[in-house]
Amino acid sequence: MDAKNPLNAGPSAVTWNFKLLAQHELGGFGGMGEGMSITIAKDGRRIMWLAHESAPKNFTGVDVSDPRNPRVVVQTDLPKPYMRSNSLECSANGIMAVAYQTQKVGQQPAGMELFDVSVPENPKSIAFFDTSGAHSRGVHQLWFCDGDYVHMASGAPDFEPTHPNDDQFYRCIDVRNPSKPVEVGRWWLPGTKRGDNVVPPPRHPLDKGYRAHNTNVYPQKGDRLYLTYIDGGMFVMDISDKSKPQVVTHWTNSPPYTGFMHTALPLFGRDLMIVTDESTENNAEDWPKLIWVLDARDEKHLVSIATCPMPPVEAFKDRGGRFGAHNIHENVPLPTSWNSEDIVLGTFFNGGMRAYDISNPYAPKEVGAFVPPAPKGANPGAIQLNDVFVDERQIVYTVDRHSGGLYILETGF
Repeated sequence: MDAKNPLNAGPSAVTWNFKLLAQHELGGFGGMGEGMSITIAKDGRRIMWLAHESAPKNFTGVDVSDPRNPRVVVQTDLPKPYMRSNSLECSANGIMAVAYQTQKVGQQPAGMELFDVSVPENPKSIAFFDTSGAHSRGVHQLWFCDGDYVHMASGAPDFEPTHPNDDQFYRCIDVRNPSKPVEVGRWWLPGTKRGDNVVPPPRHPLDKGYRAHNTNVYPQKGDRLYLTYIDGGMFVMDISDKSKPQVVTHWTNSPPYTGFMHTALPLFGRDLMIVTDESTENNAEDWPKLIWVLDARDEKHLVSIATCPMPPVEAFKDRGGRFGAHNIHENVPLPTSWNSEDIVLGTFFNGGMRAYDISNPYAPKEVGAFVPPAPKGANPGAIQLNDVFVDERQIVYTVDRHSGGLYILETGF
């Protein structure tokens, strides 16, 4: 589809308080992962960096200086067909970290690569941090905002899990010398590594694993890590000593819910926390997967006080693919990111993208929705919006998991 011509709303499309400015299918490689980050090039161009959901492509750079006319400036390939680069993040100094995960343990390459993207058309590899091993699939997610440390969910050659689904844990990598990354700390849920003197945790019915997912760190409290652990819930960690992360508190909703906690976003000015689950089953078989609002004024005693209202399951469960919560805009602490403690934007796969006003945290209200029709070549037969990012201009970017590529919108709220 021509990036200049917004899609025509079909019978299943919803656009409320969003205006579509452009869609770009990225040269036919529109299956996008969870990595979205913006840098400003030396010549002033605004470049959106996007991670792909699966091979053959690694990452794509899109010039979004004019949000109505996005242009691909570079698109790179993965070296192996069994790899994915699901996550990426850029620092303010023009360095990008990319996560590499393989389909099976033992495959190579797996780990994290640093790139100099100061010249967007010519990304240059700075270093590769190898995390491959007999029990490792590499890195699933990473967080890299301060330019000094990469926080990531990763396997390791010296980590043998007690259950194969528990193969990724938290690792902190010092990249202050970007040509020589070095691990400075790690933490895993006790009982998930062979040799732990702790009974392994009980399995959930869907069993997506006790393993790390998001590893968010914010400058407002630089000694805290907000770590989600999929079937293990969410942990607030003290990382004042990065070599020895310590648990401050733990919060979970599963059981009775079905696991796969995905993201924890602290709202420091309001003593709140937003926590999301991820839908991983087609046809809403793991419904409900929700966005939770927690009272976080006492970080050792987190309390759920609300959930954001879900789109009606009856309207979406049979559309194809997944339906339920996934990613949210994470208030990334960079100059190119919008930050809000009153509005939450999240993706719901075939439920599209939703915006919520949480001014009253006990009664979140939906204030916007964007559900485009199924893109060309969509295997599930429906949109699968996977991630969302909002820049400091309040331009909204969201991506499709399968073929739709990048959607660029402006808000009406």
